Amino acid sequence: MKSLSDNARAADLIERLRKFRDERNWAQFHTPKDLAISVTIEAGELLELFQWRPTDQKPDAQLVDAVRGEVADVLLYLLLLSDRLGIDLFQAANDKITKNETRFPAEASRGIAKPEDTTEPR
Repeated sequence: MKSLSDNARAADLIERLRKFRDERNWAQFHTPKDLAISVTIEAGELLELFQWRPTDQKPDAQLVDAVRGEVADVLLYLLLLSDRLGIDLFQAANDKITKNETRFPAEASRGIAKPEDTTEPR
C-alpha cells in the first residue's frame, strides 16, 4: 500500500489538481463555502453506499470500486479547500493526531468506542 505521508506525492497531487482546476477556469467557483459544501455532499455519497447494508456483509469488488471513487472526491475537495485557505492538510492531520493522543490516552481509551475526553471538563 502506498502512503500519503510522502510529501512529494502529496505536493504532486495538489499541483495536478490545481492545473486541472485552472485549465477549466473553475477557481472562481471554489469559494471556501462551496468547497466545504462539496466535501459534505461527497461524504454523503460515500455514506449512501453503505446505507441499508447489513453490518456483517463483506464489501464486494463493486462496492470497493464505488467507495474508491467517493473517497477520492472527498480528498480532492478537502485538498482544494485546504489549499484555498492556506492550510497544510497533512500537517493539520498530524497536529490533530497529536492533540487526540493527549485527549484520549491509550490506557484510558483502549477498546472504548466513545472514550471520555481527558482534557475537557464534563
